Amino acid sequence: MVVPKKRFGQHFLKSKGVVERIADALEITPEDTVIEIGPGTGVLTEELLKREPKKLIALELDRELIPFLEEKFKGYPQLEVVNTDASKVDFCKFGKNLKLVGNLPYNVGSLIVLNTVLSKDCVDRVVYMLQKEVAERLTLRHRKPSWLGIFLNTFFDTEYLMSVPPRFFDPPPKVVSAVIRMTPKGDAPDYDLSDYKRFLEKLFSDRRKMLRKKLPQEVLERANVDPTKRVEELNLEDFKRLYEAWKSSI
Repeated sequence: MVVPKKRFGQHFLKSKGVVERIADALEITPEDTVIEIGPGTGVLTEELLKREPKKLIALELDRELIPFLEEKFKGYPQLEVVNTDASKVDFCKFGKNLKLVGNLPYNVGSLIVLNTVLSKDCVDRVVYMLQKEVAERLTLRHRKPSWLGIFLNTFFDTEYLMSVPPRFFDPPPKVVSAVIRMTPKGDAPDYDLSDYKRFLEKLFSDRRKMLRKKLPQEVLERANVDPTKRVEELNLEDFKRLYEAWKSSI
């Protein structure tokens, strides 16, 4: 019996219906290389293998789960289980046009999303389960945006697919979860990712300050953004115009 470990933020999904909907959302074809993050006891892994991808690479941080997964799925040569940290690994080393999926640990979910954006050039589609509030911020449904939500939506189209109540997990988490889908934008700007990330982080620091106290007047004028606004009053296009105006002023 596999016992969930609190230090890894493990809450194992046990709902067959939710598992099927997640796999459906990924739209797997026989040519696909799929990366599953945090396979846990292999409930989603089993459903993904039924869709017959060319390759399924399961990234698991918990070393003790590796032999369990390898034994459970020993009849599937297309499955490779890798002991690694998905918040730090270079996804692009596994190939191109990757499809990423996973029930992400709550404690590092945002870090994995960030790492996914940094690997955007080799990603074709992403379906992640996260804490509901995080999912709402990442899909820009929350009334207060986050810098990561803006960063993500600059390069990906995002969709909020469904909410998932705690009873569908073992052990049940204290919060509601949600599934989102991310698809790279064909017309995404060619920004320096590290530079753009730093710009957004700085802009989102001390949210109560008006923009005129954070950026030069000439930048705000060039971007056609009201200097008395605060970050939560801006939309995605405002942030992009501000970044481009700021870059052209330095």
